[in-house]
Amino acid sequence: MTAHILIGVAGILAGAAGGYLLNRYATAKHLSDSKDLAQRIVGEARKEAEALKKEVRLQAQDEIFAQKKEQEREFKDRDQAVKRQEARLQEKEERLEHKLEKVAQKEQEVIDLEKRLIKQEKGLAEKEEALETQADEHERRLEEISGLTKDEARDRLMEEIESRTRHEAAKMVRAIEVEAKENASKKAKEILSLALQRYAGDYAGEQTVTAVTLPSEDMKGRIIGREGRNIRALEAATGVDLIIDDTPETVVLSAFSPLRREVAKQSLERLIHDGRIHPARIEDIVRKVEQEMDVKLREIGEQATFDVGVHGIHPDLVKYLGQLHYRTSFSQNVLQHSLEVAFLCGIMAAELGLDERIAKRAGLLHDIGKAVDHEVEGPHAVIGADLAKKHGESKEIVHAIAAHHEDVPPQSILANLVQAADSLSGARPGARKELLENYVKRLEELENLATGFNGVSKAYAIQAGREIRVMVDSEKVNDETTYMLCKNIANKIETNMTYPGQIRVTVIREKRAVDYAK
Repeated sequence: MTAHILIGVAGILAGAAGGYLLNRYATAKHLSDSKDLAQRIVGEARKEAEALKKEVRLQAQDEIFAQKKEQEREFKDRDQAVKRQEARLQEKEERLEHKLEKVAQKEQEVIDLEKRLIKQEKGLAEKEEALETQADEHERRLEEISGLTKDEARDRLMEEIESRTRHEAAKMVRAIEVEAKENASKKAKEILSLALQRYAGDYAGEQTVTAVTLPSEDMKGRIIGREGRNIRALEAATGVDLIIDDTPETVVLSAFSPLRREVAKQSLERLIHDGRIHPARIEDIVRKVEQEMDVKLREIGEQATFDVGVHGIHPDLVKYLGQLHYRTSFSQNVLQHSLEVAFLCGIMAAELGLDERIAKRAGLLHDIGKAVDHEVEGPHAVIGADLAKKHGESKEIVHAIAAHHEDVPPQSILANLVQAADSLSGARPGARKELLENYVKRLEELENLATGFNGVSKAYAIQAGREIRVMVDSEKVNDETTYMLCKNIANKIETNMTYPGQIRVTVIREKRAVDYAK
């Protein structure tokens, strides 16, 4: 039993010792393998480090080589640039030396030229003295021969030169003006004739009626009233003088204002028709007529603007246009005249390529000042321009209104168009009348003005004063002076006279040669 235990223990101990030895052997082997692995890893690491070190060294060498090559290239470029700069500097230096040589040469030439000029100046001064001496001698001899002094000869020469210059200038002016007039007159006549043909206006203007027909002679007494109270009330309410005379069944109204005459006429006609004539009724009727007249004036003005095709005119100006219906100038109705001017302005503006609406507007408003010229001092053109400016019309319209009678100088084509249209409307046949005394006086003034010029022998006003024919003395006036005389007469007529339309000036020079056969 004990033996078996001992054998078992021995076996256990032997197994434990064998296991320990086996374990130690395995551990030693493992350590040996680990050392070999570590050595291999260290060796490989060293090899890699050496390879990396070589690679880095090679890269560094390449970079150093590249930098060295780049620096060598830069040095080479700089060296070439320096050489080129040196070559340019050398070339400039050579050119400067060449220029300096030329400058020195020029300087020497200038010095030589100055010397020659000084020598020539001395020679010229000597010659000038000699010529002055000769001229004085010649002048003295000419004075002895001609019997004229130097000043007298110069004056005579200047007179001759002036005469020849005037002659040539007159011929040149005549040629230029003839050519300009041929072209301008042809075009102007075309436009004016077209405007007149296209506008179909009345040939006779209306006359303001100032007489009221009565149904019977008894009505005169009723109009006068007891102790004249009715006629005084009517005159005070209307501002019109009533003339009741022996004219059968007629009462004459007299007032400066055509509008007041119209109010008085309508009021009197209503009173006659109504039959009730007394101061209170007169005042009531006159007030109603004035109110109706105010409405009628606006309607007349609006109709005028509608007929012309002009819109946007201030209501006050429209009313003034209506007042022109009761205003006349040389028996021509001013509103009808304004409509004619507006249409003519529009036609001519269209032919010239201008704004037709603005031209019509200026033509319609050109005589607007005549509506109030009996209340405001000054020319009606200036008054009308002030009214137009006050009521918002443009500067162009205002200037055309102010300049249509040259109260201010015309400075635009529109102003000239209004002037032309105004003259056409007033000068057409049957448009205006004038008193016989004024007519004769104007003709005499026209003839006296022409005969006042030197060289004029006779002057005749013909064609109702629209042409004057001037006869000149052929011994005092030559052909060229005839043309200048004609122009001077026309200018003086424009400056000193007032007339409708235009006046044609014709100067006639006749040369007669008389001899006798014996």
